[in-house]
Amino acid sequence: MTRRAARVIFGGGRTSIDYKDYYKILGLKKGATDKEIKAAYRKLARKHHPDLNAGNKSAEGRFKEINEANEVLSDPEKRKRYDQLGADWDKVGAQPGGASGFPGGFNVRTEGFGGGGGDFSDFFRTFFGGGGGGFGDAFSQARARRPPPSDIEQDVELSLEQLFQGTTLQFEVRDGESTQHLEVKIPAGLREGSRVRMAGKGGNGGDIYLRVHLAPHPVFERRGDDLAARVKAPLTTVVLGGEVEVPTLEGNVSIKVPAGTPADRSFRLRGKGLPRQEKGERGDLLISVDPLIPSDLEHREKELFEELKRMGR
Repeated sequence: MTRRAARVIFGGGRTSIDYKDYYKILGLKKGATDKEIKAAYRKLARKHHPDLNAGNKSAEGRFKEINEANEVLSDPEKRKRYDQLGADWDKVGAQPGGASGFPGGFNVRTEGFGGGGGDFSDFFRTFFGGGGGGFGDAFSQARARRPPPSDIEQDVELSLEQLFQGTTLQFEVRDGESTQHLEVKIPAGLREGSRVRMAGKGGNGGDIYLRVHLAPHPVFERRGDDLAARVKAPLTTVVLGGEVEVPTLEGNVSIKVPAGTPADRSFRLRGKGLPRQEKGERGDLLISVDPLIPSDLEHREKELFEELKRMGR
């Protein structure tokens, strides 16, 4: 049995190709470093994240553009094609009747984002290396000799929310004029690099393997089944104690912060992480609270800090 490697290129749900200046979207210049791209994405994604801009359609659209730009510029091969070809960057490798080695590639729609799913969708086409006439030639030659099964692997990038809830991928596999519709469920809580098998759907009866990758998130960092996040709280709350509102994947909650909480302390919210597939439980959410240092002090506030300074505090 042979195995064919595949790469996935997301089209961001576009049905037509319109040039978008991904560098401009992230506020960068062409030639920006990977570090600059990552920093710009995290800053803008947090600013325009739907959870922080409830009901703001403009922010929602901007958030999608930011994710699309990061998806291309953070991938060295996609970025190279984009820099060379502009609007036609994701047409590279396309052939009439389908991509080489597999008929027509894949159109994929994800459902289950936010529950009930319908209007969240990502489309991607798959490009395979090597030559050959694809499945049409393989079927015509099969009468004389049956070719060996060929497994196909492709990467699928999912959001943290999709991995938290689980999602469904719907494939349209084209072979000439016929189209085969495939569907696979992605269970909640899969780890980075996990593979989902679609038996018998690859080349000549081989399998398709979907390798799951987690897209960067503007708020949470994944640590196995646990999540981690940092929040800011007023300096007075950190010093004197009080309640702080913190984000979770299911909405904001309040936690109590003791007086004099050090900057390196983490608060553990049990069961607010990702599902643990083995036990049917959930990981935890680790929250670090950073004091919000005031920048524009009023006269009386400055006097109070000066008094604390004289007290050696």
